[in-house]
Amino acid sequence: MARGSSTTSNTKSMTFICLFLFMLNFHLSHGEQQQVELLLSFKASIYDLLHFLSNWDTSSASLCKWHGITCDKNVNSSHVKAVVLSGKNMTGQVSSSIFQLPYVTNLDLSNNQFVGEITFNYSLKSLSPLRYLNLSNNNLTGPLPQPLFSVLFSNLETLDLSNNMFSGNIPDQIELLSSLRYLDLGGNVLVGKIPNSIANMTTLQYLTLASNQLVDKIPQEIGKMKSLKWIYLGYNNLSGEIPSSIGALLSLNHLDLVYNNLTGPIPQSLGHLTELQYLFLFQNKLSGPIPRSIFELKKLISLDLSDNSLSGVISERVVQLQRLEILHLFSNNFTGNIPKGVASLPRLQVLQLWSNGLIGEIPEELGKHSNLTVLDLSTNNLAGKIPDNICNSGSLFKLILFSNYFEGEIPKSLTSCRSLRRVRLQNNKFSGKLPSELTTLPQVYFLDISGNQLSGRIDDRKWDMPLLQMLSLANNNFSGEIPNSFGTEILEDLDLSNNHFSGSIGLGFESLLELVELKLSCNKLWGNIPEEICSCKKLVALDLSHNQLIGEIPMKFSEMPVLGLLDLSENQFSGEIPQDLGSAESLVQINISHNHFRGSLPSTGAFLAINASAVTGNNLCDRDGDASSGLPLCKSNNQNPTWLFIMLCFLLALVAFAAASFLVFYVRRRKSFSEVRRVENEDGTWEVQFFNSKVARLMSVDDVLSAIKDGKVVSKGRNWVSYEGKCTENDTQFVVKEISDLNSLPMSMWEETVKFGKVRHPNIVNLIGTCRCGKRGYLVYEHEEGKKLSEIVNSLSWQRRCKIAVSVAKALHILHSRASSMVLAGEVSPEIVWVDSKGVPRLKVTPPIMPCLDVKGFISSPYVPQEAKEGGNVTEKSEIYGLGVMLIELLTGRSAMDIEAGNGMHKTIVEWASYCYSDCHLDTWIDPAMKGGDALSYQNDMVEMMNLALHCTATDPTARPCARDVLKALESVHRTTFC
Repeated sequence: MARGSSTTSNTKSMTFICLFLFMLNFHLSHGEQQQVELLLSFKASIYDLLHFLSNWDTSSASLCKWHGITCDKNVNSSHVKAVVLSGKNMTGQVSSSIFQLPYVTNLDLSNNQFVGEITFNYSLKSLSPLRYLNLSNNNLTGPLPQPLFSVLFSNLETLDLSNNMFSGNIPDQIELLSSLRYLDLGGNVLVGKIPNSIANMTTLQYLTLASNQLVDKIPQEIGKMKSLKWIYLGYNNLSGEIPSSIGALLSLNHLDLVYNNLTGPIPQSLGHLTELQYLFLFQNKLSGPIPRSIFELKKLISLDLSDNSLSGVISERVVQLQRLEILHLFSNNFTGNIPKGVASLPRLQVLQLWSNGLIGEIPEELGKHSNLTVLDLSTNNLAGKIPDNICNSGSLFKLILFSNYFEGEIPKSLTSCRSLRRVRLQNNKFSGKLPSELTTLPQVYFLDISGNQLSGRIDDRKWDMPLLQMLSLANNNFSGEIPNSFGTEILEDLDLSNNHFSGSIGLGFESLLELVELKLSCNKLWGNIPEEICSCKKLVALDLSHNQLIGEIPMKFSEMPVLGLLDLSENQFSGEIPQDLGSAESLVQINISHNHFRGSLPSTGAFLAINASAVTGNNLCDRDGDASSGLPLCKSNNQNPTWLFIMLCFLLALVAFAAASFLVFYVRRRKSFSEVRRVENEDGTWEVQFFNSKVARLMSVDDVLSAIKDGKVVSKGRNWVSYEGKCTENDTQFVVKEISDLNSLPMSMWEETVKFGKVRHPNIVNLIGTCRCGKRGYLVYEHEEGKKLSEIVNSLSWQRRCKIAVSVAKALHILHSRASSMVLAGEVSPEIVWVDSKGVPRLKVTPPIMPCLDVKGFISSPYVPQEAKEGGNVTEKSEIYGLGVMLIELLTGRSAMDIEAGNGMHKTIVEWASYCYSDCHLDTWIDPAMKGGDALSYQNDMVEMMNLALHCTATDPTARPCARDVLKALESVHRTTFC
């Protein structure tokens, strides 16, 4: 009986085990099928442009072999543990099914193009297993998904929603994510306050809310978050004081609160953060002295308190920061001496203390014990001499000391500093001769020592500076002759004015083909103007005033294509003024006063409204008797009395006719070319208006119509086409823009468009004429050789990009300040900036009629802000937005159109730039074409321009600067770039 009972028991056990295994297998198969269905549902909801999910198919051997899928190796089943699809160029709306996977702990959908809101179309009942969720760098919109901030996702340790377009407030229930260690909500458009409840997330180590639109104070309760190692709240609108409770975060390594409106003093409590390596508080409204406790942070690597209202002295305790590499305290109100302790910091590379009220001398040992690369002490009240050890490391490439009271000779030790690239010593009291070695430094591209008391000759030594682009020796006491060469063929700006140079102008202009500005005024130069100067086809400004030059103006001056300023005043020039001088539209400012010129003023554009002070002191007359010149009317040169009597009788007999003829002839010649004329031909009666006297003489309606019929198509829009044209009787080239269905537009719009013809500037492609007949309308532009900025931007140096930015800003400033409110540039973009064959950028102004015609293209443009797209109207502030986008492109080398068209990972270039910039690493956003070499020397300038670009692209139009302020800011960047 015992044996039988045992057999029965074993049989029952085997049955139970088999049943258990069957049920287990059924359960596992059912679980795998559920995961397959959820994953395929997600796949069906998106667009897999790279076909990365091609093997997501039920026919595949194993779920765990699907691309991007990782299964749990510790379970003998197909439990999907991770779904990683980062950077696969996927788009579409994310299906909620992806959040229903029952075993997934890691979900990474970052760096794609997912759009729309994140919704949960199912009832959440159980705790989500997710520990890592990354949806960053997409185009997700709507409010932050509320379920993600509930207790059901309390297992989350990493939540990254950065660089999207999430809006609304940060949920108060964020504290329910009790296990979170990493939280990144930066680069969105979140508004409102930082919720106080965030302080209850005591496990959080990384917190970034940067680049949003958050307001109000930083919660005082933040001191409860004892685990924090990284705080990044920059680029918001936070106000109030920095909470003293931050000093309780003893694990903090990185504190970044830049570009806010924080006020009050820097809390003493920050000195408790003994683990802190990076402290960034720049661009706020902080006041008071630097707390002494800050100098107890012995692990600090970078300290940036610039652009605030801090005051007091810089403590000698700075010597305690022995690991410090970067010290930025510029643009504050610091006084006193530069602490000697900075010279004892062994790792110091960058020291910038400019724009303060510092006095005393540069510490004698500065540079001797450190690897100093950048030193900027400009615009202070410093005195004394430049220390001999300043370039002891051999790495100094940027030395900026201008606008102080430094004296003595330029030290010879500096002349052996062959790492130097930018040297700016102007407006000091340096004396003695120019050291001969200084003129052979091989890497210097910008040298400005103007406004000092230097003397001696500069033609008695070798000039060998192959990279030199800008040289200013102005306002010194140099004498002797001007050297024939400065050892460079890429010189762009040369200023030798206000010295005692003598002799003739013997520069080898044939090798200075990049020259843009030449200033030799206020010297003792004599002789003729060398005709070779006309080979400098990029010359924009030429100032030879206040010398002893003689002879006539070279005839070829009339052929210089971009010359905008010509000052020959206070010399001994004679002869007649070339009658074609001033015919180039670029020439807008001429001064020939106090010479010995004779004859009549040319009837060219530059002389038509010239100021009397610019022509006085000569023997000149005005053929037209224009009151603006202040010159007498030209008279006959024949003095024979008999002939005069006969002529007098003739004039008395025909006085009425002669007077009328005289007035009609000259008034028409002077003014009628800009008035509307009616011209009839076989196509009908045309209303023609030209804005240039030369064009009026050379061009006809038939030339315009011929271009439409036979010309090459340059570009097309929805309701317009541009053609290349050429006059039949000469070689004058032009571009015609044909506008279709003109009758559908109000006449006032055409009249406003015509106002573009009144605007003249070297950086604007000029509208030179209009023709209209019925519903047909043609805009005639001057022809330009060159390329669009968009075609060449990646091949340009930082200096060229900076100059282009300034030039475009000048053009906008002219339009906004001198023209009517309707005369705007329209959509400002690299597509309408034409860099001509001389390297001069010119804005192709879009008349107000064009956006009206091409509404579809206008409202879809990434250079047009949202308020203009919604209203369809261009304002000055919408143009500033376009300029801001273009500045971002100049800095980053990225195309706004490509990003918005879906070729990038972000919805707009502004969103991408805002977040990447706030990441504060230049290498993350700067154009790779500008990296390497001396890129670090431009870092501050690039950061300043990016900051300006982001202000220009602010969502609120009223927060954008005006064109005048943009130009002022860019010119400031331009000055520091070329220093």
